[in-house]
Amino acid sequence: MDKELQKYYDDRFAMMSTQGWLDFMQDIKEMQKAVDNLLSVQDEKTLFFRKGQLDILLWISTLRETSAKAYEQLQDSSGDAQDAS
Repeated sequence: MDKELQKYYDDRFAMMSTQGWLDFMQDIKEMQKAVDNLLSVQDEKTLFFRKGQLDILLWISTLRETSAKAYEQLQDSSGDAQDAS
């Protein structure tokens, strides 16, 4: 893995280990609960807007796990490339 990509992941994981990130994740969970209710949806436009909100909240709430998986895959593929040389 090149140094720039390594720094990208190092910075991302450092950010995600802060208390601010943990507080943000708690806020995201609360927002998901509030948005994940269809009782107030009156029309199709609002439904699709709500779906978009949920998509973004899900992406944010799973960012740590998906970043870790991507990092692991990059590490594995970098090891494979070095083994082949």
